[in-house]
Amino acid sequence: MRRIRHFLLALVLGWPSLSLAAAVDPFVGQVGTFGFEFCPSGWAPMNGQLLSLSQNTALFSLLGTSYGGDGISTFALPLVKPLLTADRKMIPQCIALQGVFPPRP
Repeated sequence: MRRIRHFLLALVLGWPSLSLAAAVDPFVGQVGTFGFEFCPSGWAPMNGQLLSLSQNTALFSLLGTSYGGDGISTFALPLVKPLLTADRKMIPQCIALQGVFPPRP
């Protein structure tokens, strides 16, 4: 019984801190490829689509109009070809729309 108690105490004290758990959130603008044929919630496929500047101000501050858009109400995501799997399925490359704003040097 004593060993179990020591094990549980070590487990609780060694548990990762909340700041480490927050590191799971992606950076805004982070590029990711996932093992399925869609982008997860909070991510968008990098297919050159126009986004609303007012709804994505953090991402616009990083990308600007480098990939298109008028810079007043819209901006565009990069246009990147999807990856092909061995069985010819298309896997999109995604960009994080939400998350932690990357630190500046």
